[in-house]
Amino acid sequence: MPIRIITIEREYGSGGAMIALRLARRLGWKLWDEELSAEIARVANVAPEAVRRRDEQVDSLLTRLFKVFARGSYERALPVSTEQLPDTDWMVAALHKVVESAASRGNCVIVGRGSPYILRHRDDAFHVFVYAPREEKIKRVMSIGKSEKEARQLIEEIDRERASFIRHYFGKEWPHRPLYHLMMNSKCGDEFVVETILRQIAAIEAAEPSPKKP
Repeated sequence: MPIRIITIEREYGSGGAMIALRLARRLGWKLWDEELSAEIARVANVAPEAVRRRDEQVDSLLTRLFKVFARGSYERALPVSTEQLPDTDWMVAALHKVVESAASRGNCVIVGRGSPYILRHRDDAFHVFVYAPREEKIKRVMSIGKSEKEARQLIEEIDRERASFIRHYFGKEWPHRPLYHLMMNSKCGDEFVVETILRQIAAIEAAEPSPKKP
């Protein structure tokens, strides 16, 4: 079966979102990143103006964990208000609905949001995990305006929260290695990672047996 969906899960600071963008442009496919966050807000019936900065200390643990996934690439740069949100279990159900809907349209690259777990049974999906050495991740995070101290803190805390979310809602450790078709170190270079993903997908599709003629 041809690959029609690519999911990019990543460690914070590894550059996975930029790799997903490059990949989508190369393929001419739809990138679900920013728009996925907007769609989650729509399904959760949260008006855009309700998305405001808020002290995370007043939120429940699971709500904070959900927000790590709802924000996608933006992480804590765009905190999501919970003033109009229902309970976290309902929000996760909305997350499933949005990711599955995006996948059903095909020819897309989906960034994070637990998409490899949600779409794990689809034969037309190719799942990638992007990681990088700690110092490489610190450099990338600092390049978007964070101090070294902030970068180190974000790298540690966000991935810890992602792991907690996956453990709670999917019963797996993060990253769950058997789930991925490919795990890549982005220190090799973003373009190299993109090329490797494309080669692996081409190899999988070429290995598919040709349909028998009637």
